[in-house]
Amino acid sequence: MIVYLICYLASFLLARGGHFYLSGLCLMGAAVFLYVQDFKRTGNCIHLRGVFALAWVGGQGVSCLKLSRLAQDWTFLTWLCFLAAFVSFYFVFEIFEKRGRDNYNSYASRWKGQKRWHDFRACEEPVFICALAVTAVSLFCFVLEAVVLGYVPFFLRGVPHAYSYFHITGVHYFTVSCVLVPALSVIFFHSNGGRDRLRTGILIGADVIAVLIPILCVSRFQLILAAALAVITYLMMDIHIDPLQMIISAAVLFIGLLAAYIILAIARSHDVEYLNGIFEMKNSRTPIFITQPYMYIANNYDNFDCLVRAMASGYSHSFGLKMLFPLWALTGLKFLVPSLTAFPLFTTKEELTTVTLFYDAYYDFGILGVVLLGCLLGFLAWYLTDMVKHIRNPIGYLLYAQIAVYFGLSFFTTWFSNPATWFYLALTGAAAVYVEWRQ
Repeated sequence: MIVYLICYLASFLLARGGHFYLSGLCLMGAAVFLYVQDFKRTGNCIHLRGVFALAWVGGQGVSCLKLSRLAQDWTFLTWLCFLAAFVSFYFVFEIFEKRGRDNYNSYASRWKGQKRWHDFRACEEPVFICALAVTAVSLFCFVLEAVVLGYVPFFLRGVPHAYSYFHITGVHYFTVSCVLVPALSVIFFHSNGGRDRLRTGILIGADVIAVLIPILCVSRFQLILAAALAVITYLMMDIHIDPLQMIISAAVLFIGLLAAYIILAIARSHDVEYLNGIFEMKNSRTPIFITQPYMYIANNYDNFDCLVRAMASGYSHSFGLKMLFPLWALTGLKFLVPSLTAFPLFTTKEELTTVTLFYDAYYDFGILGVVLLGCLLGFLAWYLTDMVKHIRNPIGYLLYAQIAVYFGLSFFTTWFSNPATWFYLALTGAAAVYVEWRQ
């Protein structure tokens, strides 16, 4: 933490002096250092505190580079909020870790000489049923939306935001629930070991459907989420992985996702000219494969700064209404009382609407909201990191994977005030209850 604080102060001073590249490098270096420290100490490459540090602090470092004309130096309050978010998270995790039941240094040795999935063979059938049920419901809802709306986004041309309109209220949550299927399949294959060929074949078919639905919806994010959940679940279930095998698998996965990402970008009519016009990079010759991921990380911190400036100029806080949006959405109250969700979105540009994990917390209560959310997330990270060491229900690995993704993409959006996030968590909870009952 001392290294982080020193780097943060240096980054702030360098940014104030206009040395943006050095400012960004300071924070990116601090992020890598924090992640490596947690990895070396625990042996867990998906350690939640390390993942959050790498994503949140590293993402802030990327944003500090200021490669786009849309970016400007942040206000002092914005810098203070980013600092408060991480420090509150880190110290709450640290406090509970010291009071925890086990020493985290035993993580890597706890399972030495055995594979975790040996404990889960009794879960084979209920996990199979869960995966099949989610696939069937997701496929049915996708077909229903396609028939009612009269189109499939993948087959439209010249409509950049076709997926944004491919929604039937209350139904689309079930359509995109297919992202959980590959991770459920990982749990099944670890429990089954390939003994039941019929079920294995059926589940492979379910995985194909689960991947095709995001592609046909031209949802790059849903495709990446499905892959990320499966990979993290696999890594958490089996720490005995050949490093060469892991590198080869990661390379194949990366190439496959990159190809799918490019195809979906084309399908969404997001060509280079369209994207460059939106991103407004200072260097117009920056390759699009650098520009696009950069903006998906960097601009979100700038959007947070826009919010801070707007609140300072006279806009009032929402006092909890923003973060309660899942309640208004999932209960339908947003249609009955539109004022519950009638809050302007403050961004650098109309098309760039992604924001950070702490955007709504600041919208609600200012820096106090940022600190409170950071504390809650720190406790959640500690609880799950402790839970996973002596887990009995394999669906717990899927829960851990979801939170790891949300932390790993903490720079991207307000996960915990997103109705889809809570729908996924509720579905995961239902699966856990079913598996526990069947066990």
